[in-house]
Amino acid sequence: MTSAPLSASEAARRHLSQADPVLAAIIARGRAIEPRPHEDLYLALLRAIVSQQISTKAAAAIWKKVQTLFLPEGYPEPAVLILLTDDELRAAGISRQKAGYLRAIAEFAQRGQLDHAHLSQLEAEAFTQHLTQIKGVGRWTAQMLQMFALDQPDVFPEGDLGIQNAMRKHYGLLETGRALLRRMSEIAEPWRPYRTLASKYLWQSLDNTPADEQ
Repeated sequence: MTSAPLSASEAARRHLSQADPVLAAIIARGRAIEPRPHEDLYLALLRAIVSQQISTKAAAAIWKKVQTLFLPEGYPEPAVLILLTDDELRAAGISRQKAGYLRAIAEFAQRGQLDHAHLSQLEAEAFTQHLTQIKGVGRWTAQMLQMFALDQPDVFPEGDLGIQNAMRKHYGLLETGRALLRRMSEIAEPWRPYRTLASKYLWQSLDNTPADEQ
């Protein structure tokens, strides 16, 4: 009698557990992480900007206020968002700087630069370079979108503080700066092509998953 084929997430967990005994222990102790449905990239970018440098709870409250500016659906259509003044956005809790970033994203979307079908096919670095053309969008934000909005399987956000803390803790890393990033990348190499899932388990091990996944 043949056994049932493994699901994609089960196959990924098995690969990671066989490739790295430290990660195997983290996965064994953790809660199963399953694939997520793909999200609207434009909406995910707006929410990422709203969430920058504030708590998850505060970001959720501000996002609800932002949605009230776009009734009845609550969807911030680019053509409408571009026309909102700084004062209107500030009334929803958006700083003047973030208001500029949100409008930059809306303008990018209006030019057809956030096509999901096209962007989901890009290699990680090409995707990052494309999105970081937008004022206010950095490498970390691009990586979070790849990992959570697109659920791409092989992204490793070596610059993320949570990932660094988790790898310091579990792998006993003492390096700092560029030496730390190099060592982390070396450790993560055997995780390919499932570095995204490995990273999600590392975040989970600290109970420190980014706001995008909350």
